[in-house]
Amino acid sequence: MASNSMLKGSLQTIILKLLEDNSEMYGYEITQKVKELSDGELLLTEGALYPALHKLEADGFLETYTQVVDNRVRKYYRLTKEGGKEVRNKLKEAQAFIDQLQVLLNLRSTTK
Repeated sequence: MASNSMLKGSLQTIILKLLEDNSEMYGYEITQKVKELSDGELLLTEGALYPALHKLEADGFLETYTQVVDNRVRKYYRLTKEGGKEVRNKLKEAQAFIDQLQVLLNLRSTTK
């Protein structure tokens, strides 16, 4: 299981990628999708999720709208045009970091 600090460092990337793959999602749906895709190994708390969503929205990468579902107001998030570009940037950054981490920890051969 990944530690909370490792998840926190990649949370924005995870959110952006999920929204790219799913068009739009609401908060609880995001937490459940992370849990599902990680076979329960990663548990995303509201205390971590919502500040990340608000930051991404403030940075112009997400837009929101609300909808009433079963007499409850649900806030949906989706990527802006800039958010779509940011997904690519974040994924490139993540892959470069993973590659360097693998080299540093000798998890793969450094010869190709």
